[in-house]
Amino acid sequence: MLWLKAFHIIAVVCWFAALFYLPRLFVYHAMAEDLTSRERFKVMERKLYRGIANPSALITLILGAWMVALAPDYYLSAGWFHAKIGLVVLLIAYHHVCGRLLRQFANDTNRRSHVFYRWFNEAPVLALVGIVILVVVKPF
Repeated sequence: MLWLKAFHIIAVVCWFAALFYLPRLFVYHAMAEDLTSRERFKVMERKLYRGIANPSALITLILGAWMVALAPDYYLSAGWFHAKIGLVVLLIAYHHVCGRLLRQFANDTNRRSHVFYRWFNEAPVLALVGIVILVVVKPF
């Protein structure tokens, strides 16, 4: 179980790294004024989303489900775990919104400013804080 937990945490860190950096790329992409920069951001965003964010999210979810399957009575009876799953569901939704925004940039249809993306970039921080507190402190 400890090996599963270790690799789950590694995948979570990779997933969050991608979710922190992708919207930051959106900030710079929204500010880019020349074609070369915009095309470079499209490549960076696509590679980050497909090459790191998606696989990390998938591994995180698989390993998390595996841990629950090994000790369902423990996890499914814990209030903190249900709250954590709620935050994970919101994080998955955020991940998919990032994918939709990435497609808008790829199709040159983005209409949002860099300021929007600066605020958008803060959402996963709130999820991370909540998830870590729930898992470590287990307040209920």
